[in-house]
Amino acid sequence: MHWLRIDRYYSSESTFEGDNERKENIAGLSSSLSTFNEMEKAGDNPQVAFQPVMCQHCNHAPCETVCPVAATSHGRQGQNNMAYNRCVGTRYCANNCPYKVRRFNWFLYSQNSEFDYHMNDDLGRMVLNPDVNVRSRGVMEKCSMCLQMTQATILKAKREGRAIQDGEFQTACSNACSNGAMVFGDVNDTEAKVAKLAADDRMYHLLEHVGTKPNVIYHVKVRNT
Repeated sequence: MHWLRIDRYYSSESTFEGDNERKENIAGLSSSLSTFNEMEKAGDNPQVAFQPVMCQHCNHAPCETVCPVAATSHGRQGQNNMAYNRCVGTRYCANNCPYKVRRFNWFLYSQNSEFDYHMNDDLGRMVLNPDVNVRSRGVMEKCSMCLQMTQATILKAKREGRAIQDGEFQTACSNACSNGAMVFGDVNDTEAKVAKLAADDRMYHLLEHVGTKPNVIYHVKVRNT
């Protein structure tokens, strides 16, 4: 079960000249459909762009409005939270998500002899993160934006009586990314790195025309060829 997928987009230096002429010369529906069966001509030197897609934590989340038991709701910090013990598995949220980032848990992975992932005995379960509960079968799962790490950072700064510093907020994916391609932080802090990235001209949202107002932003890839 993955909460983050990597989409790959291929491009080449070849152009699309001649496409309009072909479409205008096509007569009839059958011949029009035949053009979709043709394979795209691969470029001699194709380029690829990788786009990590997780839950976008939308401010106008379409998944929240269709849940009959309010298992998915919006948090105070902007995340789209998931109450796993409240979910009844209708999967309405997955059907209404335009990004298709929600996963239904079909199987019971813990204490199940069919899935021996070292979670069938007490010693093996000791490696599990105590801050994250093990979900049972029949519930929807998604990226929680590592809510437990965010809350731990807030409580640590509160206990020490100081403000949270820039770069202190981390998620599992941003913490593990060695190239710094994923940045997490407080976008309301104008001096934060993530706020400056959000104000950049390269910034865009995934499926921005849908109007979900996601909290995850992307940057246009720039190549110096």
